[in-house]
Amino acid sequence: MVHRPAGHRRRFAGAARARAPAQAATFSGSLAQAVAAVPTAAESNTGYDRTLFKHWVDANGDCQNARAEVLVSEAEPDTPITYTTSGKCTVSTGRGFSYYDRVSWTLASDVDIDHMVPLAEAWGSGARSWTSARREAYANDLNS
Repeated sequence: MVHRPAGHRRRFAGAARARAPAQAATFSGSLAQAVAAVPTAAESNTGYDRTLFKHWVDANGDCQNARAEVLVSEAEPDTPITYTTSGKCTVSTGRGFSYYDRVSWTLASDVDIDHMVPLAEAWGSGARSWTSARREAYANDLNS
């Protein structure tokens, strides 16, 4: 996962659970024909609200929510991390690097974290039909 300075959205992706690989159909034709054969559909973000994706939960019960878990796991090695309290639940400082825009950060408050496929895009691509539990799992997936 990569961190971006505030104003940039950090993105991470992944499915809520592992799935078997899709089986490809055979196709005979040019690349242009193959691309033209890919089905498309109009997207609609009608009804999207970020709060429909419960995020930043503490899934493993260690007091650190998904945001803190990302900040800790993505901090540069051998860099001290400080927390807002002695309970080490919320990250205050560390050192991370955004490979997207080649910028380093030290204040956790300067970092926005988002998904490789943003929640609004996921909604428009079908997450509107997911259960609340599946949306929460997607919003907090750390294994991607």
